[in-house]
Amino acid sequence: MITTLSWFSGFQESFEKTFIREDRYKLFIDGILLTLKVSLLAVIIGIIIGFIIALCNLSKHKPLKILGKIYTDVIRGTPSVTQLMIIYFVIFASVDLEKWIIASIAFGINSGAYVSEIIRAGIMSIDKGQTEAGRSLGLSSYQTMTHIVIPQALKNIFPALCNEFIVLIKETAIVGYVGLMDIQKASDFVKSATFEAAMPLLATAVIYFVIIKILTICLGLLEKKLRKSDAR
Repeated sequence: MITTLSWFSGFQESFEKTFIREDRYKLFIDGILLTLKVSLLAVIIGIIIGFIIALCNLSKHKPLKILGKIYTDVIRGTPSVTQLMIIYFVIFASVDLEKWIIASIAFGINSGAYVSEIIRAGIMSIDKGQTEAGRSLGLSSYQTMTHIVIPQALKNIFPALCNEFIVLIKETAIVGYVGLMDIQKASDFVKSATFEAAMPLLATAVIYFVIIKILTICLGLLEKKLRKSDAR
């Protein structure tokens, strides 16, 4: 009984030091907002870049295929933290942009390489007969791609894109390297201020888990709506 009371007392004190004193809970709230903001912009940039690179990889023009191959090889072959620091401290060093936007661009460029392969695989999964049918109806290659192939491919690649978004949220935990106060950085700051590691780290894990769980449920519902038109 005494042990239980002492544990509860210690837990309460640790919780109070981590969240209540000096309004430290606000650091975690700001960190959540920053993480979501960076991730959302990054996934938009990643999809745009990924779509362009996927078309390059599927192109019959050799220079475009080489360009797409080089991009995916370089991005997938180097650590995301290294890419972030190069983009922040070298490429955008003299550019007047907010830190979170630069970080989003870095993560978007990184994500684009993986998204391009997802989109390429999705487009290639569509039967060639669909393309031939579109062309036989008098549609151009562009019209066939945008009106027939891509809408069908989107349903196939949606789960993989959702997974990429989830992975991207967790990858943003490295933005502290460029001085941004995300969830992980907020946890590190609280650890330094309180000299306690358990509560801030557990709070960080719980926050990420809740965000990912809510996102997974929402994306799952959206996927069900997209699948309603499937004849299965």
